[in-house]
Amino acid sequence: MQEKSVIVRMIEVAGGVYAPGHVGELTQIVDFALVDAVLEETGTREKRLRLLPSRVVVYFVLALSLFEHDSYRTVWGKLVAGLEGLALVRPSVSSLSRARRRIGVAPLRRLFETLAGPVAARGQAGAFYRGLRTVAVDGTLLHVPDDEAITWRYPKRVGEKMEFGYPLLRLVVLVECGTRAVPAAAFGPESEGELPYARRLLGALDHSMLLLADAGFDATTFLHAIHARGAQFLVRSSARRVPTPFRHLGDGSYLARLGYGVLPTLLTVRVIEAQVTITLADGTIRREQWRLLTSLLDPARHPARELVDLYHERWQAETTYFSIKATMLNGRVLRSRSLEGLDQEVYALLTTYQALIRAAGDAVATRPGLDMDRISFTVLLQSAADQVTTAHGILPATPGDLTGAIGRAILDALLPARRRSRLKARTRKNPTSKYGPNAGQRPATAQTYTFRADITFLEHGLSTRQHR
Repeated sequence: MQEKSVIVRMIEVAGGVYAPGHVGELTQIVDFALVDAVLEETGTREKRLRLLPSRVVVYFVLALSLFEHDSYRTVWGKLVAGLEGLALVRPSVSSLSRARRRIGVAPLRRLFETLAGPVAARGQAGAFYRGLRTVAVDGTLLHVPDDEAITWRYPKRVGEKMEFGYPLLRLVVLVECGTRAVPAAAFGPESEGELPYARRLLGALDHSMLLLADAGFDATTFLHAIHARGAQFLVRSSARRVPTPFRHLGDGSYLARLGYGVLPTLLTVRVIEAQVTITLADGTIRREQWRLLTSLLDPARHPARELVDLYHERWQAETTYFSIKATMLNGRVLRSRSLEGLDQEVYALLTTYQALIRAAGDAVATRPGLDMDRISFTVLLQSAADQVTTAHGILPATPGDLTGAIGRAILDALLPARRRSRLKARTRKNPTSKYGPNAGQRPATAQTYTFRADITFLEHGLSTRQHR
């Protein structure tokens, strides 16, 4: 007879009908007390004990975000897979759907608001620039189901003769650079531009932050609102703006005033203009003109060349969207077919994403000096999903242990310390893509590149950016 091993595990879960309510080791972040408090605050706790208590339903909705490609019954099966021996219900799809509608949006929105926020400890690698916490703002689009109950609020795009593609939901988030945590988010119909949603995020800014943003966020009133919050900004300017220098500085930048006819008091900004040369691995050379606007007025303390390099960090927002859209959603259309269900699903996605980032932050805290850019989000997501199926780590085994199974998995699979600079391909892959046919402005495949910026004064203004 061959030798065999016997492994006996002890699993601690909530008692009775509450047992299926968990998300594995992530439950230590979204814990029972937090969910119960949110349900109590939002008035969505059940009036009588049900076979599907509200707490269990909240965890089920979060689990849907971890397993976006799975059906309701399959996700429920994962929640109870490690709980053999317990007398648990096997609800039907309709019961789970009704339970989602019963708790509504409020508890998931409140959960996200509670977990949202910066993660980096003071001075953590990649998250700060000269004492300022760097954050970025940007927007993206999510596909929603093509259903009459939805399209009146989320209409499809309209061409010259017909509608096309899926209806679109616009999501705008504030991202902490270095950790890719989400301090705040806003979403709604695509018809409302990114800037109105970004204004809703200003409450998350404070005097310790430096906001990075692309040219779509260079509106004078928006910059003034950032300044009023006490935060600093570094924003790319559009070609429409023609700032008039009133003082040239030693590093090639200059001071200008914005807000004539718009603001009661003019806003003084520092303008950094540069000729940028990007050389791709295949030898292609692309040249661009950049103009950056910043509230950091001292060139000795914040040199222009450093700020040009720092501006690249705003791509942390794009990496965040890639994690949510490509890794968590796997490019899929959101599953909910009602407006309230969509709101609930988006907040659940954001809550689960933020819980994953907080788990990664706890693991990184055990290795001082480790840059969170080295954490693989794919490994992070997969390891968290595995703990749901095995019902592992629902309650902490050792108080104060920040690592756990998720932490050990991501620390054992760190990405290289020195990441290559790579240019993302931007070509039209489907008829609804916002990118037109590649006209030579971007490579057809991702490539490494070298970057050089020459600080200068563009006497004839900024050339209009070519559409890509």
